[in-house]
Amino acid sequence: MIFLAFRMHCLHFRHSLKLLGFAQIMTIQLGDTVLNSRVLLAPMSGVTDLAFRQCVAKVSSAQVVSEMVASEEWVKARPDVMLRAEGAGLTPFMLQLAGRDPHWMREGARLACEAGADIVDINMGCPSRKVTGGLSGSALMRDADLAENIIAATCEGSAKPVTLKMRLGWDEDSLNAPHLACVAQGLGVQMITVHGRTRCQFYKGEANWDAVADTVAAVDIPVIVNGDIIDGETAKAALAASGAAGVMVGRAAVGRPWLLGQIEGFLEHGIWAPDPEPEAQWQIFREWYQACLALYGDYLGVRVGRKHIAGFIESFMGAQEGRQMRAEICRSHNPEVVLGAMQNMYETQTQEVAA
Repeated sequence: MIFLAFRMHCLHFRHSLKLLGFAQIMTIQLGDTVLNSRVLLAPMSGVTDLAFRQCVAKVSSAQVVSEMVASEEWVKARPDVMLRAEGAGLTPFMLQLAGRDPHWMREGARLACEAGADIVDINMGCPSRKVTGGLSGSALMRDADLAENIIAATCEGSAKPVTLKMRLGWDEDSLNAPHLACVAQGLGVQMITVHGRTRCQFYKGEANWDAVADTVAAVDIPVIVNGDIIDGETAKAALAASGAAGVMVGRAAVGRPWLLGQIEGFLEHGIWAPDPEPEAQWQIFREWYQACLALYGDYLGVRVGRKHIAGFIESFMGAQEGRQMRAEICRSHNPEVVLGAMQNMYETQTQEVAA
């Protein structure tokens, strides 16, 4: 259920951006599908579920992407994987598939289109040991033949545009993103996203946006730059260094679903919109949390939501100031206790500002 108060706060925030001149910025077209924005929310396992994507979409015009969906398990209707593939109310609906078997990627792409996906994204960028240990994600960048077969099969199975997300390469000795991008374009992929690190870097060090420029130069399709984009300045710098058509924002959006809208406005007009007022942040949090509980049920929803709750607290109070509160709330198994504590946090700040 979408509360009227939440709608009003979201509309007020988005209207404020428009009053500041923050109209929707340059968009990207893939076939007949136009992305909402050139600012995209990264697919993040355990983060970009339906509840969080809907939350981001309500307070910005950013393009959101599903969390990684394992193709074989989805085709075989494993319940938890099917939940990850939900895209109700999101247009265009961009679904990311992962897998190491061309057959299941072909079938997964076909099923994605039947389920209403407007864009099918291929995961060749996930660096986690669990995924690469199964020869999926960024491990595919070490096997050019299999990667090509995966891309070809996905394009064959999809009636909608196919995109590809990857890293610079497996390690510094195999920076093959430009080559793989060329292969992908030749097979029908219509957009590439490159995280400016190798798989072996995981998230250590700094993203190399300059290196993404090699992929931009290698293809004639849009390239999105990803990695260490946390605000308007870093988004602008990443675009300048890479020459990319857009940016993808990941971990920085956790607890700050309005961040992508702020980045959109900054890229277009050079003005950084303030965070929503505490009362509006409370409404945003409450609606997201209730959607999370509705999606998973109370038992699992309380647990799944903890990483987001920690992000909301850190965003509002600061990492050090919110440390104790974060620990206390994230230990609770009672949704009403969580809601009450978060409401108190936001309302206390509102009262202090009013005073």
